[in-house]
Amino acid sequence: MPHITFIHGIANKPPANDLLAIWQRTLAQASEPLPLGDLGVTASIVYWADFMYERPDENLAAHEGVLENTAAAIDASGGAQEPVPATPEEAAFLAAMRRHLTTKDDAALAALADAPPDVQAAAAAGAALERVPLPWFIKKPFMSAFLRDVHHYLFDVEFGPPGRPPVRIQQSIRKRFVDTLAAPGVSRPHVVVSHSMGTVIAYDCLKRLSDCAPVDGLITIGSPLGLDEVQDKLQPGWSPKDGFPHERLQGRWFNFYDRLDPVCGFDPELANDYGHGGKHVVVDQVVQNTGVWRHSATKYLRQPAFGQALRQLLGM
Repeated sequence: MPHITFIHGIANKPPANDLLAIWQRTLAQASEPLPLGDLGVTASIVYWADFMYERPDENLAAHEGVLENTAAAIDASGGAQEPVPATPEEAAFLAAMRRHLTTKDDAALAALADAPPDVQAAAAAGAALERVPLPWFIKKPFMSAFLRDVHHYLFDVEFGPPGRPPVRIQQSIRKRFVDTLAAPGVSRPHVVVSHSMGTVIAYDCLKRLSDCAPVDGLITIGSPLGLDEVQDKLQPGWSPKDGFPHERLQGRWFNFYDRLDPVCGFDPELANDYGHGGKHVVVDQVVQNTGVWRHSATKYLRQPAFGQALRQLLGM
């Protein structure tokens, strides 16, 4: 019986069971429906928002909706504070990541000519010099959440939300990923579907942890794995010529991106950075999500190309 393990991305999330149900419902209601239960596909989720946030986000509609054009209704809600660097290396990392989110990029700006009116309006409202044109009231909470989550994981920061004892973030999330993949009831073919920061976690574990169970397919959506600063923190293990996680990925890797997604838009294609024996094997595919906020997991899950790739990996 095929099985999917999902892993979410940055910022606070609804409770694990609710988030899994939202993603399953999204697939079932897509233009090319994938009702997992009816197809005999089981599913689980690697949930790690509880390591970062005091309590889950109860606003389920914000995570299931399609508009997400306000600060309260995007992936970055939750009130995260930007991290304070403890070393010069951390300071340099955060500065570089911040630049990726705000630097002008002529190719991305050229794409505005074909962008929907709401995206063009966001650029006209003051974001025209930025690579991804988002109003500041949306970009600021997103940037805080993204910088905090990626920093705490890659630098294995000891952290705990209010009322909880601090833990080593990378070590704790790694253990949860490994345990979820090896849980009873997980069968083959087994596909990992990862979003945003979850793509970094999935890659890190599949490439660098010997006790991680093998899987038969990997899908990344809205991934920051193309950023040099992220790749630097995935060493030892990662290299451009042999970055493909062949040690535990026994099938194909599909990577989906939107050029106006603020997390992956700076360097969205992964094939040239994650080779296998020097060959480009990752399947990069561009999609066009809707609205100002292009990073939403549910928007990626609704894409017909995503459903086609998932069916292929599941052997359907």
